[in-house]
Amino acid sequence: MADATSPTGLDERLRGSNQSNLRAHNERAVLSLIRQEGVLAKAEIARRTGLSPQTASVIMRALEAEELVLRDAPQRGRVGQPSVPMRLNPDGAFSLGLKVGRRSADIVLMDFVGTVRAHARRAYDYPAVAEVAAFLRASFAEFRDGLAPRHRSRLAGLGIAMPSEIWNWEREVAAPHGAMDAWRSVDMAALASDIAGLPAFLANDATAACAAELVFGASPSADFIYVFVGAFVGGGIVINNSLVAGRLGNAGALGSMLVADGAGGSRQLINAASIHVLEKMMRDEGRDPRALWAEEGVWPDDLGSLLDRWLALAAGGIAHAVASACAVYDFDCAVIDGSLPAPVRDRLVAETKAALRRLDLEGLSPATVRTGTIGLNARETGAASLPFFAKYLLDHRVLYAERG
Repeated sequence: MADATSPTGLDERLRGSNQSNLRAHNERAVLSLIRQEGVLAKAEIARRTGLSPQTASVIMRALEAEELVLRDAPQRGRVGQPSVPMRLNPDGAFSLGLKVGRRSADIVLMDFVGTVRAHARRAYDYPAVAEVAAFLRASFAEFRDGLAPRHRSRLAGLGIAMPSEIWNWEREVAAPHGAMDAWRSVDMAALASDIAGLPAFLANDATAACAAELVFGASPSADFIYVFVGAFVGGGIVINNSLVAGRLGNAGALGSMLVADGAGGSRQLINAASIHVLEKMMRDEGRDPRALWAEEGVWPDDLGSLLDRWLALAAGGIAHAVASACAVYDFDCAVIDGSLPAPVRDRLVAETKAALRRLDLEGLSPATVRTGTIGLNARETGAASLPFFAKYLLDHRVLYAERG
């Protein structure tokens, strides 16, 4: 049995096997391990967790009875009984993830293995509390009704990803004066919990996107800096496979990082690598920037030199930010994702690599640059993972506020 000197220090005293007691540390550890590995045999689960085979078997039977895990096909070895691998049951639990952005709101219904089952989106000129609440209410009703009756009780909660102090961006999104003041007083987690009748969890939008890459992505790195290019660029930091929030929760606030402005001075990355910069370029040429948000992941195909100029500006800024980050910690990878059409994102990654090669990196071990694996839905996907970590899994990655 595991004790204080075991590799994991797990407590083998089971504290219940029904739904209300799934906070038991051992059960969370087993579910987290299976989620990480995909498929795992009972004997390997016992070995990796430090639990005795008997205790591991009791836990697995309880989780199987709760329909949180499924048996895979038995695998026969040379001797003894066949090994029975276990995996998470996609229908074992569901969650909702809402992203409140500066130009659009998105919501997803996600199953227990991270597959998005349903998605809805609403574009707007600027975020208004009443409009976002109405969108959530309608989408939640549609998603709930689309679930089989037996699955509706398996909704674990609602995660919300939104920018911190969203009301401070009134001028940048060209909202009427005072139109976003309602955000100052609203408790979005409490409001969402009342609408859905579920526990609600709130996280910064860029932090949620970084968490999605960490939890559901295919990153080969345990130490990476993450850049998400949305209406306003943001980011995150992952060290030793854990998302680092920082003392005040501001770690990875890449938008505020100073980068070269090309004229001997500096500016914040948010004014170089954000889509709002491209919006301004379009307005300056008499074009309607709302075309960038009319359809998710689709931009006008006639942006031409405007897109070229923006990509050069954004790539240069991100390259400086990555180089600066690598002077603080030896990240081995920089991941770039965003609310961008895939071809545009791929061009941004390629141009960032080229811009990084042009910098003076003497004394640094520069990070490789690669494309994110989640894409457009990273923020709402990360938000949808919050209820799972709150209820079923070991959560050392994401900090959130809970209501409900």
